[in-house]
Amino acid sequence: MMVQLTGATGFVGSSLLKYFQARLVKCSVISMRDENWITQIDNSATAIVHLAGKAHDTSNSSSPAEYFRINRDLTIAIFNKFIKSEIRDFFYFSSVKAVVDSAEGILDETVTGDPKTPYGKSKLEAEAYLLDQVLPKGKRLFIIRPCMVHGPGNKGNFNLLYKVVKKGIPWPLAAFSNQRSFLSIDNLCYLLEAMIQKDNLQSGIYNFADDEVLSTNDLVILISKTLGKKARLWNVPSFLITTIAKVGDILPLPLNSERLKKLTESYIVSNLKIKKSLEIEKLPTNAREGLLRTIKSLL
Repeated sequence: MMVQLTGATGFVGSSLLKYFQARLVKCSVISMRDENWITQIDNSATAIVHLAGKAHDTSNSSSPAEYFRINRDLTIAIFNKFIKSEIRDFFYFSSVKAVVDSAEGILDETVTGDPKTPYGKSKLEAEAYLLDQVLPKGKRLFIIRPCMVHGPGNKGNFNLLYKVVKKGIPWPLAAFSNQRSFLSIDNLCYLLEAMIQKDNLQSGIYNFADDEVLSTNDLVILISKTLGKKARLWNVPSFLITTIAKVGDILPLPLNSERLKKLTESYIVSNLKIKKSLEIEKLPTNAREGLLRTIKSLL
């Protein structure tokens, strides 16, 4: 088995590179920033894992056109080269945000996409193009929709929460009750390798998520416990927090509406399809174990 990665300098890409190398799986990199990236495609590869893309910018400072140029157009370009190659599998790492920005109930692969942000729309348009193509015999297409990925070396909103707790700042959003799905980088690597190795796995869309869900308050408690601190949860009225976030949409405050939504919304993602397809009952790393590993890496 040989795997080629795009986006190998990002958190997921670099983690996958280390994972495959540790398991003695031949792995090489396609740099989409190189104008000659086409020449880097190796026909002897088993799979292309396309991770390169523009992440969601919570500060809303990026132009919509940039999302579509990177997330949609570059994906189409490399997929078209894959179609003409001798490589068997193409993995496109999309996002659950390509479906909906806010999930009601449990999100599975059958939900019709209706994203509101340029990020989500660009991902969904890339998905739509790939799914509309006729695959040559023997080739497989997998669209992966991961929820929030975390692990050692990750940067993002989880680190922001960690810093708040570490500084002893009370968590003022305890009034917001939510349940969220997370994805340990260990489970992501495990699932991807298992998919490549399963020869009879059907092409299609697959959600990636840990088996368990946790609330943001659970995270604050878990971080506090790991740091040897008492969890400081403040139940500030939600209407007051929402008002402050709206002000942050105009002024450069640490909290704006987009960041508030990411920190407090419920977003439960089903992983039943991928587990059933791979014939596994549970993932190797449970949600708390994975989050604890991430927290300890920040110490």
